[in-house]
Amino acid sequence: MRNEYGTLKRVALRHARAAFGGPSQIEDQWRPFGYADAVDFERACVEYDAFAQVIEESGARIEFLPDATGLGLDGIYVRDPCIMSSNGLVICNMSKPERMAEAGANADHLQAMDLSVAGSISGAGRLEGGDLVWIDETKCAVGLGHRTNAAGVSQLMEILGPRVHVETVQLPRHGGPAQVFHLMSIVSPLDRDLALIFAPLMPTSFREWLVDQGLTLVEVPPEEFETLGCNVLALGPRKVVMLAGNPATQKRLEAAGCDVRVYDGREISIKGCGGPTCLTMPLARG
Repeated sequence: MRNEYGTLKRVALRHARAAFGGPSQIEDQWRPFGYADAVDFERACVEYDAFAQVIEESGARIEFLPDATGLGLDGIYVRDPCIMSSNGLVICNMSKPERMAEAGANADHLQAMDLSVAGSISGAGRLEGGDLVWIDETKCAVGLGHRTNAAGVSQLMEILGPRVHVETVQLPRHGGPAQVFHLMSIVSPLDRDLALIFAPLMPTSFREWLVDQGLTLVEVPPEEFETLGCNVLALGPRKVVMLAGNPATQKRLEAAGCDVRVYDGREISIKGCGGPTCLTMPLARG
């Protein structure tokens, strides 16, 4: 099942221990990678253990990706380098120079798990997984912005084929090319008829398109956007995990009928600006 809300059956993760390496790697890389501050390695590992436990307790099978030579701190955010489609893996072409090696490395590990490859984004094309949101088997939305360009979307459309409608969304210039801003920064589907959005940065045409798909929209308050309040992972329909410290958003989700789990992510999420959707690559949903 290809969507963002079905019951999570199988998911790829890379543990903080494998991604961050240790204090010396963090010290060398946190500034070049654009982190808000140096990550505390030991705390990050504890946070990640707790996060992975939430995923495991949901019943999903976790596939841990190993460390790989040449990958840096952002290797923890496994959503971006590859995309799962009904045809197989789409190997992305990353825009952030420090992340260029991730797509090939992750694809090698995923192929070793018997996952086939549908195609690759190459040449001038740029595509990152955080810019793609599956609505259902035949519809997805892709953000055009600092990390994904028109050439990348054109190649993606060829790989997915005419059966899949690709709704392109022109993203606002938020924070500039060095900042992490993907389509999934402003929308998280939580059920077939429910999504969490951040309205101030959402194009009106995209909002209307979501409503046309039958989605009710829950809005994140402005004061909880920078603390990744809009980055919420569905473990199943209306069963979600989100970053602790966003109480207003949590209350709105609960009022919409969601069962909400929270995790402490100061080290693994806030400093690198990657919430639970960024930390996970769903391989199968039911």
